[in-house]
Amino acid sequence: MAKFPENFFLLRGNHECASINRIYGFFDECKRRYSVKLWKLFGDAFNMMPVAAVVDERILCMHGGLSPELNNLDQIRNLERPADVGEAGLLCDLLWPDVLVWGENDRGVSFTFGEQVVKNSLKKLNLDLIARAHQVVEDGYEFFAGRQLVTVFSAPNYCREFDNCGALMSVDEELLCSFNVLKPIPGR
Repeated sequence: MAKFPENFFLLRGNHECASINRIYGFFDECKRRYSVKLWKLFGDAFNMMPVAAVVDERILCMHGGLSPELNNLDQIRNLERPADVGEAGLLCDLLWPDVLVWGENDRGVSFTFGEQVVKNSLKKLNLDLIARAHQVVEDGYEFFAGRQLVTVFSAPNYCREFDNCGALMSVDEELLCSFNVLKPIPGR
C-alpha cells in the first residue's frame, strides 16, 4: 500500500467502530501493547474514514452493502465526518447488511438484501457492479445477482475457524476485475 498509495483505498468497515472493536479484541490489544489513548486515536481516525468509493462512476465499493435509504450517490458523498455509526440509517447500512433478501438482519442491525435489490439499485444509481466484503466466502470472492455484485473477503482461514481462501480484487483501466486468491496456510 505504501509503495503505490494512489492504487489502494481504505474504506471503513463495521469493525472500525468503537462499540464493535471494543468488544472484539482491538481495544484489549491496544491496551495491552500500547495504551487506551492509542485506541481512542484509532477511533478518531476510523470516524474520518470514507465508507464507500466509486470506481470510474461504474463500480460502487463498500464494506457491507445496500440500504433502503440509498437513492443516489450524493447521499454517500454528503455523509458528515467524523461520524459514529448508529444502529440504523444509511451509514449503518453501508457497513452492516448481508446478502440474502430484504429483511431483518440476524446480526441485530441493518438489513439483508437480495438479487432484485441489487439489480434495482444498479439501475437507479447508474452503476455496473457493487463490490463489498463483510461475509466470509469460501473461495475468497463470490459473485451474486448475475455477476452484478461481488463479495471479496481478504482474510484466509478467518479466525482459524473457516478453511476459506482470501482474495484481493484488482480493477484495470477497462474496469475488468481480476482476483488474486490467497490460500489458507494449514495450521495457521
